[in-house]
Parts: sequence; structure tokens; C-alpha cells
Amino acid sequence: MGGLLEGKSALVTGASRGIGRAIALQLADEGCDVAVNYVTEPGRDNAREAEDTVEAICALGVRSVALEADVTDLAAVEGMVAQVIEAFGKLDILVNNAGITRDRTLKKLAKADWEAVLAVNLTGAFHCARAVIDHMRERQSGRIISIASVVAQMGNIGQTSYAASKAGLIGFTKSLAREVARRGITVNAIAPGFIDTEMTRAMPPEAIEQTVALIPMGRQGRPEEVAQAAVFLASDHASYVTGHVLAVNGGLYM
Repeated sequence: MGGLLEGKSALVTGASRGIGRAIALQLADEGCDVAVNYVTEPGRDNAREAEDTVEAICALGVRSVALEADVTDLAAVEGMVAQVIEAFGKLDILVNNAGITRDRTLKKLAKADWEAVLAVNLTGAFHCARAVIDHMRERQSGRIISIASVVAQMGNIGQTSYAASKAGLIGFTKSLAREVARRGITVNAIAPGFIDTEMTRAMPPEAIEQTVALIPMGRQGRPEEVAQAAVFLASDHASYVTGHVLAVNGGLYM
């Protein structure tokens, strides 16, 4: 355990797998207690995956809880945040990681899919930040980190909804950072590039090869590399960093 975040507590949304799980584990490895948020999905045992993540975190010598809550439901989010504060005594770090995709070209994109993506990716972050902000303001301290995307910066065919939601998250980050800076709260975003996750592994091999060919570093990123960026932004090393978008993309977009 590195100890950069010893004595801190965090809530990571969408943390049962992928980048969210990697962030939760890296925070824990630095001494942070971590609440693992998940949502029930048809045909997938997210509860079991969340409990597995909790077990891995506890094995690092810190506390963890798994909390089910749909980030599109403000009341559910407020209840989740109250549970985190009750479990850990405080909440220092919020990581808005929960996200979905409904990739279609605009011509084929259903309005319901557009609304679903914005509800989870953007409104969900609003709900979570809204639920924690008073607690952080009272304590004159806090870290809010949102996971955006390289497609918010450069665009991508078939991802108008996803790119719009993540671009909105960047604007949200910069505006909220200005609102709360004097309260000792930093607000930043991470924009991952092409990361090796379950979602990207489902792509056709030729599509993966074509995308990797565009990356100057010549490879996909690892979830742990995004997680290390989150650790930095959550730590005292980033105490004078706010309103920033940290690119973790291997040079895909500069």
C-alpha cells in the first residue's frame, strides 16, 4: 500500500468492472476506503462483481462497501451518499465513472437511446456531485473526478450521443471547478483514449487494429493507467489542479 490517500474515503460509481473497478482498487491500494457503486442489469450479475471488487479492496487492508444505486435517480444517489458517509464517517473523493453507450449514426439513433446515454453519463454525474457538494463544502475539502473520453475532444463516427455526454461532462467539470474552488474542493476530469476493457474487446479485430494504428504509442491503454491518473487527482499532489482535463490516450488526441 502506497499511502497517498491514507485516511481518505471515496465513492466510485460504476465500479463493479472495467475502469471503475481499476480506479477503486488503485484508490484502495493507496490507503483509501472505497464505496463500490453498481446498478442491476438484465443478464449480468453486477452484484456479484461488485462484491468481488469489495473483497479485493478489503484484502488491501481498507474498508469497502458495495452499494446499488441508479445514478439517473437523484433520490437513490442521495441515499447512497448518506450510506457512504455513515459507513466511513465522511466522503473525501467522488469519482463519476458510471457510463453507457448506445452507438448508432445519428440517422439511426433512437431518441430513447440519446436520452439514456445523457441520463447516465451526464445527468448521473450532476446527481452525484449535487449529493456530495454540501458535505464537501462544510468540510472545506473534497475531490470530484469525472471520467470523460477522448471522443468528447475529437469526435467519433456513430457516437454522437456518447461524445455529447462526455463533452458536456467536461463543461460541467470546468464550471463546477470555478464554483467551489474557494471551498477547498477541486473538480477535474480524465479523458481516456482507447483502453483495453471488456467493451473494446468486443470490437471486431480489424477495428481494434485500425484504431491502434492511429495511436502514436502503438497500443491500447490499460485500465490501471487511467486509475493512476485518478489517484494523482485525488491526492495532495494535485492540490493546485482544478478545472483540468487529464488526457490518458497514448497520443491519440493532442
